[in-house]
Amino acid sequence: MTDEKARLSELRDEIDSLDQQIMKLISARAACAQEVAHVKMAANPGQDVFFYRPEREAQVLRRIKEENPGPLPAEEMARLFREIMSACLALEKPMHIAFLGPLGTFTQAAALKHFGHSVISVPMPAIDEVFREVESGSAHYGVVPVENSTEGMVNHTLDMFMSSPLKICGEVQLRIHHHLMVSPQFKDQEITRIYSHQQSFAQCRQWLDSHRAGIERITVSSNAEAARRASEEPGAAAIAGDM
Repeated sequence: MTDEKARLSELRDEIDSLDQQIMKLISARAACAQEVAHVKMAANPGQDVFFYRPEREAQVLRRIKEENPGPLPAEEMARLFREIMSACLALEKPMHIAFLGPLGTFTQAAALKHFGHSVISVPMPAIDEVFREVESGSAHYGVVPVENSTEGMVNHTLDMFMSSPLKICGEVQLRIHHHLMVSPQFKDQEITRIYSHQQSFAQCRQWLDSHRAGIERITVSSNAEAARRASEEPGAAAIAGDM
């Protein structure tokens, strides 16, 4: 065995050992989270117990970023811990999170970024329905768009906060990346129309004017709906995000 192969074998064995340690530590953390749930329920018999504490999660993630030794970036380390926290919280009680749908929207991406992938995300067709879902108790939290860096405030959301008893308890900043997409089965077809949400058209106006001038732009309710239509129609494209 060459020195290189021997060293690679040593490193892989070390990674396997570290993986075992990580798995044991995550399991220990999950067991501790379960014990927290048992203590809370014992202290509040017959009452609704709030397992998720956004201020506590923010405190933990802030500490993780500050104490991160590298080489992983602080944001990436925080993302990993958020998923661990999400999975541990789901052991206590899975949360239902209402968001402005349909599936695949940037609002869903924001919900998963904030709560992790171990929640039950519930798409709602309109912003006011997200509010109603939380107000009725059918969802624990709701995620709605508030501000767009290029198009400004989302007035419908602000109007709902004026009339709703709900309060903002967290903020998610999401970097938006748009893609012009066509279905693989229609990739050789000439693009004759583009579907997207009106805000995405506004954000991409300069690029579209330069590269796709004269092509019909059709506004739909969401970028996810745009992607669905483009996947079924020859000659159609969509502006949408990765999800």
